[in-house]
Amino acid sequence: MSKDPNHQLAAVMAEAGVSNKGLAKRVRDVAQRHGEHLGTTHVAVQRWLDGGGIQRQTAAFMAEALSDKLGRRVTPKDLGFPSASTTPVIEARVSYAGSLSEALVALDSLTHQRPEDDQDGDAPLSDSDVHSAALSWLVSRPDGLPTDAPGKRRVGMRDVAAVRTAAGFFMQLDFQFGGGHAHKAFRHYFREDVLPLLSGAFSPKVGDALFKAASEMSQLLAWSAYDGGNHTLSNRYMLSTLRLTQAAGDRMMGARILTNMSHQANYLRQVPRAITLARASVEGGRNHATPRAMALFSAHEARALSTAGDSKGASRAMNEAERFFERADTGDDPEWLSYMDEAELVGEFCHCFRDLGQGSEAVRFAERAVALTDPKYARTLGFCRMVLAQSHLINGDLEPAVAAAALAVEEGDALQSARFQRYVSDFQGALSSHRHNPAVQGFNERVRAAVARLDDE
Repeated sequence: MSKDPNHQLAAVMAEAGVSNKGLAKRVRDVAQRHGEHLGTTHVAVQRWLDGGGIQRQTAAFMAEALSDKLGRRVTPKDLGFPSASTTPVIEARVSYAGSLSEALVALDSLTHQRPEDDQDGDAPLSDSDVHSAALSWLVSRPDGLPTDAPGKRRVGMRDVAAVRTAAGFFMQLDFQFGGGHAHKAFRHYFREDVLPLLSGAFSPKVGDALFKAASEMSQLLAWSAYDGGNHTLSNRYMLSTLRLTQAAGDRMMGARILTNMSHQANYLRQVPRAITLARASVEGGRNHATPRAMALFSAHEARALSTAGDSKGASRAMNEAERFFERADTGDDPEWLSYMDEAELVGEFCHCFRDLGQGSEAVRFAERAVALTDPKYARTLGFCRMVLAQSHLINGDLEPAVAAAALAVEEGDALQSARFQRYVSDFQGALSSHRHNPAVQGFNERVRAAVARLDDE
């Protein structure tokens, strides 16, 4: 039975200007880059052009090879292999992507992974990976967006507005219910509706706005994976998003990604890494970011230094954050920065004083953070209440500590947040010496009941 020629593959090869032998070599090179060995030759390429079948992994390698050559995202479906697009077959590379197309291929692969999937086979980012990525971004220049893609869907500002609206919706879900909520719908939207736009045709103005919106949404995916407890997946999203910000020269968003990575490293008690990333965000954002953004970056440098026990350095960074925040209303802030208000800054500071062991200041700032935080930021409010509880405990005040933590658990039981759950478990560990106290026993019972309710919801 004769097969129909694969005209889609032939068209993309012609656009890329590659021969059968040239494409075969590129496929082998990409496979080797992913630790695989393929014996692809020009004979196999001709068989595919004639309509022959292909292994899903090989199709993915071919799509990546042609993406690299064309400087835009190409999928197996674009090459006439729709059945090869149904499942992911390539693990995202850990290193900082050398090209925009490589970053887009990595992001596409990541959207097929769920935060709850087994992570045993995934390699976490090493310190050398992190330092290399931060340095590469710091010294980078914008790639120049591929605005002249021929024969592609025309993208306009209406498309960008849709992406921004969706990002705002998913951000609110994340703030209110935690990172695990709606993650499946989020990554499906990003894969099917956002990534294809990045390979479309657009004007420079639209392209700049589009890539900024895509970076915003990609970092939300990174953050939700972090909040769900999959730190390797989150790391990879962040690294690919950092590379995405380079494409359009969005230094402020890039600095924010480094801040997010510092936040995560600090949470994982990777303190030297957290300090390095926070300082890279401050230096990378300087002269490019608004005062409000610089306040955020400086506050996270203070967080990392507080975890390290560097009270002098943390105090300097907090003072710098305050000085930036005093000028916050003078900048033209992007919408994604709207959450960075006084409550957020005070909340960062209460964490600092807690980690420095300064109980009185920690209580004062935590109480203020609780009072200022809008209830719509339910997860943030829960964290601040737990810091208040921990700070009371530093001062030896058991009853107010348990009362604050109990309120956090009672009002935070809808949060699907691995981070919030760790705040609670860490606090329970700190209470272990008081385990026979009736108030502590009552609190532990409330936690068990809250967890049971979560399981039922």
